[in-house]
Amino acid sequence: MTEFARRVERGWYQGSPWLTPLRPLGWLVGRVAGRRLAAFRRQRTAPPVPVLVVGNVTVGGTGKTPLVVALAQRASERGLSVVVISRGYGGKAGRYPMTVTPASDPAVVGDEPLLIVRRAGVPVVLDPRRDRALNYVVRELAPDLVISDDGLQHYALPRSAEIVVIDARRGLGNGRCLPAGPLREPASRLEQVDFLVANGGVWPGAVTMHLKPGKLTRLSDGLTLDGEAFRERFGAVHGVAGIGHPERFFRSLAVLGLAVTPHAFADHHAFKPEDLAFADGRPVVMTEKDAVKCQGFDNTRLWMLPVRAALPETVLDAMIDRALNPDSAPSAAALESVEKERE
Repeated sequence: MTEFARRVERGWYQGSPWLTPLRPLGWLVGRVAGRRLAAFRRQRTAPPVPVLVVGNVTVGGTGKTPLVVALAQRASERGLSVVVISRGYGGKAGRYPMTVTPASDPAVVGDEPLLIVRRAGVPVVLDPRRDRALNYVVRELAPDLVISDDGLQHYALPRSAEIVVIDARRGLGNGRCLPAGPLREPASRLEQVDFLVANGGVWPGAVTMHLKPGKLTRLSDGLTLDGEAFRERFGAVHGVAGIGHPERFFRSLAVLGLAVTPHAFADHHAFKPEDLAFADGRPVVMTEKDAVKCQGFDNTRLWMLPVRAALPETVLDAMIDRALNPDSAPSAAALESVEKERE
């Protein structure tokens, strides 16, 4: 991330008078977004199979990908045939639609789609036009459920249900639309989705989700250590994150009791070995999303910290059921579980 980008982001979330001249542009973006949504509502059609969209209203990372993985895994456990569709941001595929495999090159397909296919074990199909991806998977794979990783604002994509993920710490910043603030759409959009999920804290009307760390894994040989064993063995580390909100990852390492030297890179950064060649010999711990791009590096000091979305199965079931039966009322048990998580 460039210094200018960091300055803009700080202005969005911490307040800055120099952004004031951008407010008319933000107002215009909000108006256009509102009109696009209204047109979508008027012309809304039912998708050929149930489609569950997981997105956000702010730029940058909020924790969507772990939730997509959790939903795909839970739907598969229920015996449903699931396909994830994605734009494949950061990849450079020459043709679409493209099917991702565990052996795909992250430079081609992007880091998040590769992470999803490896963690969730379900087909992932890429296309910047998610409506075209949907038509492809319906024709070729005939799934019971399609989950769209992002795509909330891709109104060419019909959908059965929508989930918005919010970073509970940062919230909506100054509440303004781009470029005056971090919003892709006005905050009122949150009132029109089926579920709100607050990552890492409490938000009005939202289900709380926490990202639970797993065992630290060495990239070179797959050795795993729990947090306590890793801390006793190393103590101090370099933390590396090329995600939308790297500070969240650095906090996760600190919670494990590690002394962290943070290194923030741009979201979807294409890592090179020299980016991680720190001279002091300390371990380098990165996100799982970054690790898919560094797996082949000849460096035994590279570790990753995987995380999973911690939500009750009943809440995941309620989200899946809403997509499968958008016109039916959720069960009493599902409602009780969702309301409990909102408290």
